[in-house]
Amino acid sequence: MEETKLNLLDEALGLKNMKDNLWPLCGRFVFVEDSVDTSATFVLHHIIKRSLSSHLSSSVIFLSFSHPFSHYDRILRKLGCNLAAQRDNSRFFFIDMLMLQCPDDGKPNHDGLAAIFEKVERVVSAVHPDNKKFVTIMIDDISLLEVAANGSSNAVLDFLHYCHTLTSEFGCALVALDHKDIYSNDERPALILEVEYLADILVNAEPLATGLAKDVHGQLMVLDKGSEHENGNSSHKIHNFHFKIKENSIEYFYPGTIMN
Repeated sequence: MEETKLNLLDEALGLKNMKDNLWPLCGRFVFVEDSVDTSATFVLHHIIKRSLSSHLSSSVIFLSFSHPFSHYDRILRKLGCNLAAQRDNSRFFFIDMLMLQCPDDGKPNHDGLAAIFEKVERVVSAVHPDNKKFVTIMIDDISLLEVAANGSSNAVLDFLHYCHTLTSEFGCALVALDHKDIYSNDERPALILEVEYLADILVNAEPLATGLAKDVHGQLMVLDKGSEHENGNSSHKIHNFHFKIKENSIEYFYPGTIMN
């Protein structure tokens, strides 16, 4: 994927509409679901890259429960984005949750999550009022956030609701990843159903229905719920396409398209 060239993922996320000095994901919640076998973390990397490479005064607040800063810095460098430099320029704020101290009494970690939200809120508050709508809050990932909350879905949902209020109050974007196949039962947890309901854009990464293929690593379904019109109808848009992970890029293409 050439990062200066728009692709199918950009089109599905609405990033091709970056005009009128507006971040296309302003005020929107993007929820990314993947599986252990078919990771969609590249969607997070793509949004980071697009945000920080735009001409807008944008910034990213990244809550990492999965990896240290060096992991993301190494990947984004391959995509042509220097996260260390962006961090020094106060455009990339990395909040390392790997060292979060969780109480071992089995009780919900409300205080810990409240402290995390206070950090996020402080960063947003420090941003110039004209630039708050260019802030993207990113969570990698919700399943580990639930671990940090000692398994309390209610505590996680409260935290996500607090973050979601920033999208309406300041126009921030919210992006979160979750592994949908970590749950042992067949029933979708109430937490995930609620998050899916809150989300404006759903991104679902799955393996190919026909099994593994040499030139195709998975398929993406992007559902943009759009907005509800006065007549009650909604303008939902669904995009389906395949992807192939390369060394320094991701290639997106429609099924049956001849690969280069």
